[in-house]
Amino acid sequence: MVTIRRFLKTEKQSFFLLGPRGTGKSTFIRKIFPNALYIDLLLPDVFRNYTAYPERLREAVHANKGKKTVIIDEVQKVPQLLEVVHSLIEEKQGIQFILTGSSARKLRKAGVNLLAGRALMKHMHPFIAAELKGLFDLKKALETGMIPLILNSTNPMSSLQTYIDLYLREEVQMGGLTRNMGNFSRFLEAVSFSHGAILNISNVARECQIERKVVEGYIGILEDLLLAYRIPVFTRRAKRAVASHRKFYFFDAGIYSVLRPSGPLDRPEEKSGVALEGLVAQHIRAWIDYSHPGCQLYYWRTSAGSEVDFIIYGKNIFLAIEVKNSSTIHPQDLRALKSFGEDYPEAKKHLVYRGKEKLLRDGITIQPVTEFLHGLK
Repeated sequence: MVTIRRFLKTEKQSFFLLGPRGTGKSTFIRKIFPNALYIDLLLPDVFRNYTAYPERLREAVHANKGKKTVIIDEVQKVPQLLEVVHSLIEEKQGIQFILTGSSARKLRKAGVNLLAGRALMKHMHPFIAAELKGLFDLKKALETGMIPLILNSTNPMSSLQTYIDLYLREEVQMGGLTRNMGNFSRFLEAVSFSHGAILNISNVARECQIERKVVEGYIGILEDLLLAYRIPVFTRRAKRAVASHRKFYFFDAGIYSVLRPSGPLDRPEEKSGVALEGLVAQHIRAWIDYSHPGCQLYYWRTSAGSEVDFIIYGKNIFLAIEVKNSSTIHPQDLRALKSFGEDYPEAKKHLVYRGKEKLLRDGITIQPVTEFLHGLK
């Protein structure tokens, strides 16, 4: 099996490493820190022991004085351990704690701020094209995504469905995040149509016949479990009226592909176009977290309807990126980027598409999507 080098950079001080299940957090950390004291809370007996007696962590650390790195895998399963970790860090014994997790909700409720300033926050994403290099396949990425657990499966589509069922059962149902799994399942299907679009909560609630307030809570669950995210509209120095609502995305194109139902009335290019935009989004998010943590991801949309898919803004970086699911570019495809350029001449403008040629037209770099994704490293 080919070993894929991940672009995530580790730290010398203690840090959290958050990311959805299956993104390779445990594999990555165990490879980088092979001699660490490793506590895997996914193991039933380990989970029971530390749930009953969190102070066991102190005993384990003191009994392994030669271990200067302590890894606690899926720390959100026993959030009481954070108080012990905080105490041990305060003792200043030179121990580095690496705390992985797949749920921000439980950590936040447990008072993760106790470690503010003492533990950095890092994120692990699905694979990106630059990590996979020649193994990257755009067609497969759009159909089954980039989650390492799924990519290594012999039956990716079946594994994706099992992955979603696992999250529903272990994180949502057993975690007591909702009492009505039927409603939540209908919500997942309804909200899949909002992938890559401005999220209209009222429409989603009406579609799945659930109260708006409940839908808001469900969206919060997806975001807390790191399964979805929203990006805000770019409003800096706005010269015209812009939208106010955020756009919604699942964290991986494969998750969207499985959740979004298809039928005879659906046009394949409609679903693939949204999937392509989401795939670009997840690559940009990983690129920002791994290489440009000072940047922020936005989109731009005027009240008149002119929209640019992604704006990356940070120190010395200002990029406007439009995604087109076509192999040819027409003049109207450049209009939104031109409008943005009129308001923000400082921005570099890119259009990524399914064609094969790299072009420069009217100050806009037109680039094949695969080439663009491989360049995010």
